[in-house]
Amino acid sequence: MKDKKVLIAGIEYKVRKLADQYSKLKKNQELLLEENMKLKEVIEEKNIFVENLKEEIPKIKLAKSLESKEGSNDAKMKINELVREIDKCIGLLNQ
Repeated sequence: MKDKKVLIAGIEYKVRKLADQYSKLKKNQELLLEENMKLKEVIEEKNIFVENLKEEIPKIKLAKSLESKEGSNDAKMKINELVREIDKCIGLLNQ
């Protein structure tokens, strides 16, 4: 009878220990999920920032080409392209 009580006490101890470990792991998982969400938000912000920078590159190239005489052909082509685009928009508005 005493052996059974010892076995039961041992099992109860192990079950409590497992329950404690489960609680700790659950809390850790929640913290990791929160951190994961924050990191995803940071990544999204960085991606938006990169896209904005990519949009700035052609503008900077155009500005640089206008400053130098070497890129004047490129600048003229870009200006002509923009003028054609504006003309298309005006044509669509007039319809």
